[in-house]
This record gives sequence, structure tokens and C-alpha cells, in this order.
Amino acid sequence: MLHTYFLGILLCVGSGLALYDSGSDVVDLTPDNFNQLITDRDEVWLVEFYAPWCGHCKNLVPEYKKAARALKGIVKVGAIDADKHRSFAKDYGVSGFPTIKIFTGRKHVPYKGARTADAFVDAALSAVKSKAYEKLGRRADDSSHKSSSESDVITLTDDNFKKLVLDSDDLWLVEFYAPWCGHCKNLEPHWAKAATELKGKVKVGALDATVHQEMAGRFQVQGYPTIKYFPSGKKTYASAEDYNGGRTSSDIVSFALEKLAENVPAPEIIQVVNEATMQACSEKPLCVVSVLPHILDCNAACRNDYLAILARLGDKYKNKMWGWIWAEAGAQLALEESLELGGFGYPAMAVVNAKKLKFSTLRGSFSETGINEFLRDLSFGRGQTAPVRGAEMPKIVSTDAWDGKDGELPQEEDIDLSDVDLEKDEL
Repeated sequence: MLHTYFLGILLCVGSGLALYDSGSDVVDLTPDNFNQLITDRDEVWLVEFYAPWCGHCKNLVPEYKKAARALKGIVKVGAIDADKHRSFAKDYGVSGFPTIKIFTGRKHVPYKGARTADAFVDAALSAVKSKAYEKLGRRADDSSHKSSSESDVITLTDDNFKKLVLDSDDLWLVEFYAPWCGHCKNLEPHWAKAATELKGKVKVGALDATVHQEMAGRFQVQGYPTIKYFPSGKKTYASAEDYNGGRTSSDIVSFALEKLAENVPAPEIIQVVNEATMQACSEKPLCVVSVLPHILDCNAACRNDYLAILARLGDKYKNKMWGWIWAEAGAQLALEESLELGGFGYPAMAVVNAKKLKFSTLRGSFSETGINEFLRDLSFGRGQTAPVRGAEMPKIVSTDAWDGKDGELPQEEDIDLSDVDLEKDEL
């Protein structure tokens, strides 16, 4: 009887050590079956690392079981006694109980949502959706982040991060997010709006840290969303800086433009002499187009005065990342006609959006004050616009670049009178 009594106690103690019985939909995991079931396969798993004596782990059991039942046949749900297998759990960064992670093969990320069945299901399904869309080569088009075709936010991955971000000369803001993260969902409309406002000036990207764990690991992403700033110029992984500013679009834009102003040079005022020089317009959000008087109507000193005005204003508005070009009057007639320039005399100016094929013409004086007022109104979204004539950017003819000198009147050819018979009347 005594032997039977102690055996019963041992059985009761032994069964008490297992939080999930064999009849549960939660798979019992051990170091022996972990790789075979999870890391060596390409499936999504929700895995809890628990300790049998942990009160929070015991409280979690009903919700975790409920999530396992709901996800049956969709996502695998497992649990491992991390107290018993401490060394194994430590390899996965487990330092407290319960620790829950989402695995997709060898990739894994911490689960940081609510400890409810609904939250577990949402996180698991988001991981499945991200995995499926990754195979399509794009981000999951869910409520947390729009697809790249609907947003100016650039989708980043483990594969393209170095090429797009580190190897570029652009200034970047990068969000590391999780599809199930509530704060990430709240940030999404502000992040998208900031990306649109900064388009052509600062690159704005987002990386799903639950899928692309190599990059998330390199930048020690511990929570979501994590925002990193990458300065202009060539970069390394060590170039990243934490963004700790506000989470509204205006906060994000203000921060980016301040950083941009620190190292953005004044734009070059480019003379349009061929199609290649016109790229200064097509690649910018807006382009300031000036038509200066012919060199015979305005000598080198006069022209340089105008160019100096444009240079000063270019520096003043350099954060806008606009293009600045000029042409001599009559040299690019198609350009003048498409932007309705020249009708009021020279110099003349228009600002064109080459992508939207709309422009606005300077009606005031071609002076530093007049141009500044014109550009200031445009920067605030004021001013009248008109469609570019012909519904396309004009063709540019090849001309010689200005040599910086005064113009010279064409010389009449000298006539050699020695060959002329003045005595002969040919009338």
C-alpha cells in the first residue's frame, strides 16, 4: 500500500510538470524533435518556451490551447519545457518565461503581442501571409502596410537592403516592423504620407523584420516599430542611427529635411544644350526653368548676374531637391513653347513637374525678390498651373554651351576687289 501511495504521488508530480497533455493540439517539443519538426522544414510555427513552475505560463495555458485548436491545419503550435532544456532554450535567447517565438524554418522572431488566443491567431496568420507574399516577390498587402504599388514606401528585404540602402548615396529612413504589431499599424499612414512628401529628396523604406531576420539581427532590432536613419553618401552597417522622434508624418518629414540640410550641396544651375542635360528636370520633383536673354542682348556680366541670382535661390531651396536649368533665348524654342515662355520677353521662368506634365509661370519680376515669392508660393502649394503643351516634355536640340564670354556680331566676309572688272558694265 505504501509503495502504491508513493508511486501515485510520483505520477501526480510527473504529470504536473507537463503543462500540455497529449490530448492537446499543442505539440510537445524537445531538443530531439525540434529541428526535425521546425527548423528543417519551411512551415510557420508558434512556439512557447515555458517553465512548469511559472505562474504566468500556467495562466497562459487556456488561451494557448484555444489558439492551437483554431490554428489546427493552418499553423503549427508547440511548446517546450525550457526549464528542463535550459541550454537548448538559451541558444534561442530565452531568458524568461514564458517566451513565445514565431518560427518560419530557421528564421524566428519574438512574439510581443497580447497573450490572448485572438492575438496569437492574428500574429500567426500574419506570418503565413508574409511568407506567401514573399514568394510572390512583394510585401503582404494587409492593413499594416500597403503594397509597394500603392505607396511611396520602398519594400526592403534581406536580399536588396545592401544594394538599395548601403550602396546608394541617398539619405534613408527605414522602418523595421512586424505585421501583427499594433504600433506599426498606427504608424503606417504617417509613414506612407511622409514617404510621399519626401519623394525625390529622401528614400523611405520598410522591412518586415519577422521575415527578413538577417537585417533585423544586424541592426539589433528588439521591438517594433524600430526606425533607423542612414545618412547620405556611401554607408556601412555601422552608419545606422536610431530615430527617436515623433511618429506623425510632420515629425518624420521635419527630421528628414533637417538631416538633409546638413549635407546637401546647392544644386548646379545647368544650361540645356542636349537631351542629357534635360535629365536634371525629369528626375526631380520640380524643375526651375529659366530662359535668359541672348548674349547679344545681355552681355557676360549681365548673364552672370542672372545666374548668380539663380544660384543663391538654388541654395536657399536646396532641401526641395529641385532641378535648376537655363537656356538662351531662341536656342530651345520647343521648350519655350511647351512652357509658354518668351511671350513677355526675357528673362523668363517657369517651374515644371515633368512627371505630371504641369507647369507654373513666373508673372512677377525676374529678380531675387520676385522669384523668391514665386517659389515660396509654389512650395506651399499655391499658384496656378497649366498642362504642358503637347502633353509631353519637349525635344531638346543640341547646341553649344556658353563659353562665358561676351557675344560677337557676325562679321561680313571681306571682298577681294582685285578680281572685279570695274570697267565692265554688266547692266
